[in-house]
Amino acid sequence: MLIWFLPTFLIFLMIGLPVFFALLAAPGILLWLNGQTNDITLLYRNVYNGMDSFPLMAIPFFMLAGELMNRGGITIRLVEFSQALMGHLRGGLAHVNVLSSILFAGLSGSAVADTSALGSMLIPAMEKQGYTRRFAAAITAASSVIGPIIPPSGIMIIYAYVMGESVAALFLAGIVPGVMVGVGLMLMIKVMADKYDFPVASRKYTWSERRQASLKAFFPLLTPVIILGGILGGIFTPTEAAAVAVGYAFIIGFFVLRTLTLKEVPEILSNAGLTSAVVLLLVGAAMAFKTVVSLSHAPEQLAALILGLSENPLILLFLINLLLFVVGMFLDAGPAIIILGPILAPIFTSLGVDPIHFAIIMSVNLTVGLATPPMGLVLFVAAAVSREKVETIAKAILPFLAVEIIVIFLITYVPALSMTIPRITGFAN
Repeated sequence: MLIWFLPTFLIFLMIGLPVFFALLAAPGILLWLNGQTNDITLLYRNVYNGMDSFPLMAIPFFMLAGELMNRGGITIRLVEFSQALMGHLRGGLAHVNVLSSILFAGLSGSAVADTSALGSMLIPAMEKQGYTRRFAAAITAASSVIGPIIPPSGIMIIYAYVMGESVAALFLAGIVPGVMVGVGLMLMIKVMADKYDFPVASRKYTWSERRQASLKAFFPLLTPVIILGGILGGIFTPTEAAAVAVGYAFIIGFFVLRTLTLKEVPEILSNAGLTSAVVLLLVGAAMAFKTVVSLSHAPEQLAALILGLSENPLILLFLINLLLFVVGMFLDAGPAIIILGPILAPIFTSLGVDPIHFAIIMSVNLTVGLATPPMGLVLFVAAAVSREKVETIAKAILPFLAVEIIVIFLITYVPALSMTIPRITGFAN
């Protein structure tokens, strides 16, 4: 009977039950019907055990660092720096939107934070310059998925925790795919700008103005260098790196830029705490859900089913990408990784796919799902920020989703794109 845990979970999602409760109710009911009352106790005990982890402490710290930087005006400096570099091009503000997402990704690692922080500034500015509101919201949502791909990344921390992989290796493997998504979106903007005659900024920044914008953005841009440099240099762990990022953001906001005040601290802590609580509750529930996955022997049955379709790893990778893409439409990336990672990763590593490579395939695919209709989370955030209907944003985002799907298949079938940097640095074989 336990094999029905996944269909039951999906039914609960479709009737509108929150993901946290669906993750616990579906296996709980099946265990009760199966007479396994002792395992119900184990299930709910694992909710706490799933959150009680030192590596997962990196998530609330990175959330707090992102909140400090956003409230401290650091986001504005990144946008000004991006505008100084690319604002003069046709479709310049759309390019600025993407470049800002690439830069912001090195600070927060969150697609939702990217959408809300950059969207609140850039969507009104793009609309004022002549872009349609739905296009502005669509490019903001599409570019925000870069946040969890370029390090630091919350979902990669979760994957590393669940599957026992190196956080540093996953962070390094995400750099090229993240940049590829950004470059791909810019190329699509260039094509659309020429076809639809997008607006051009009124003037080109002088080199002096660009230098000033670079100086203003210097300290924010130093954040990912400190985080990655410290981890790769063995100075601190990813969790300690997240705490260092908080300290650095605090010092920059209060003492260097002087854009933060003590009055704002309670609200900043409250916002970061609420966001972290949501993520950690989902992780805890998903880890409990994982208990039933092992009890049901679903991984072995699914492995037999998948290997029965084909023994060619290339065909199986194509099929699994389709599966992940569909899952990403309905389920948030974190819970999806915890549920499907232990099921799918062993199958593909047994076929010779590098564990780090598969981790990146899964992480990027499920991250793109955040911007995919009908249930992509960042679509709803973009709709809230822009006050535009989700349906209209979903139509406008389709060309950008096509680009991101192409990138997914490129990193799937050309492992060197994601594996070269970890191998050069000695974090992967």
